[in-house]
Formats: sequence, C-alpha cells, structure tokens
Amino acid sequence: MIADVLSDVGTRMSKAVEAAKDDFATVRTGRANPQLFQKVLVSYYGTPTPLAQLASLQNQEARTIVVTPYDKSALRDIEQAIRDIPNLGANPTNDGTVIRVTMPELTAERRKEYVKIVRGKGEDAKVSIRNIRRKGKDDLEALKSEVGDDDVARGEKELEAVTKSHIDAVDAALKAKETELLSI
Repeated sequence: MIADVLSDVGTRMSKAVEAAKDDFATVRTGRANPQLFQKVLVSYYGTPTPLAQLASLQNQEARTIVVTPYDKSALRDIEQAIRDIPNLGANPTNDGTVIRVTMPELTAERRKEYVKIVRGKGEDAKVSIRNIRRKGKDDLEALKSEVGDDDVARGEKELEAVTKSHIDAVDAALKAKETELLSI
C-alpha cells in the first residue's frame, strides 16, 4: 500500500517536472523556435484551439517563423492570438496566405526579464511538487491504522527523498535554461 502511494506520487511529480521543462521551452532564447507557440490558443469558431492544430509552423530563418494555416479563414484569428502572446515582443505580418513572425533581437535587459519569467515558472513547478508531496503525506497518514507507525515513518522518509530528487531535477532544468538565456 505504501509502495502504491509512493509510486503514484513519483509518477505525478515526474509529470510536474516534464510540464516545467515544457514551460521552460516556451520562453525564447536567441533563435525563433516553433515551440514558442506550443501553448497558443486561437479562437477558432468560438472554440479555443491549439495553434498546432490550425497551422504548420516552420523556421524560415534564425529569427523568423512562418505560420501557414490549414484554413485561410482562420488567418486573422491566428494573427491576433500571436499578437496577444505576453512577453514575446514579436509583430506578426499577414500577407493573405501565411503569417511571418519575426522575433526581435534579445538585449541584455530582455534576457534578464526572461530569466525572471523562467524562475517564476520554476517556482510554480516546485510548488506543484510540494502540493503532490502534501497529498502523498496525507495518504500515508491515512494508512497508519493499517500498516503501523514505523512503516508510515519509513514511507515519509522515502517520500521526502523522492520530493528532493524531483525538485533537484527542476532546479537543474532551470539552471540550464538560465545559462541558455544568458549566453550570447
């Protein structure tokens, strides 16, 4: 029973770490990357739809991404959704068939802003992992009457070790992203 709780907690924490890494990937570095638009939702016939389902994204140059919609009627909605992305600083241009998104040069000040954003995302991931730990600890406490105090205490130690390893994984990913952002 304790092993089941720890296994479930470990799986959920791993998913939180992966979600954090995905979030880090949406913060741009020096090059334009289609992953920047991974979480963009476009209002398509009144329904929020991921951009990747409405258009193909291609790197044309180092700082330019070409968005080719599958349905030309969604062109304006896609352009508006890209324009509404916070902290992107890009200005999409629409030529009637495709949208070209040219990313501005990153200044040292802008890079520091991105580092702050990434740190906030990292802290959110750590909070998520701690919430999973709290839920796991509650689940272990509920098992106290069935398995005994010693086994629950051993399970809590293992839970702390699992939590520490996942928080360290978030810290490592955060450090790698900060290094990537600050390198010119």
